[in-house]
Amino acid sequence: MRLRQAVGNLVGNAIRHTPAGGTVTVHARREADQLVIDVTDTGPGIPVEQQALVFERFWRAEKSRSRRTGGSGLGLPIVRKLVEAHGGTVTLVSTPGHGATFTLRLPASPDPAGQTVS
Repeated sequence: MRLRQAVGNLVGNAIRHTPAGGTVTVHARREADQLVIDVTDTGPGIPVEQQALVFERFWRAEKSRSRRTGGSGLGLPIVRKLVEAHGGTVTLVSTPGHGATFTLRLPASPDPAGQTVS
């Protein structure tokens, strides 16, 4: 349930920052013993100097946004904490003007029959 919340937060952010006619893509795959989920948008991207800050509490890329206009600055820090609580990581790759990709990496769990499931 909490991982659904984490992915939902990323998708919600991607939709909010993607202009009309743009796209948001969610892609899941297995890489060795990890489940990898990418959320990619075609929004404006995040400036390089701000990328290290996106997971900090109360930080907002758009300074004009407030809680009233849709943003507490807690969504991405919550994503990071939820993913870390499940033994995973979240990273960002963004080129300004070309969107952003947030990647969740989570350990895959073995099922009782000994096969890996995600």
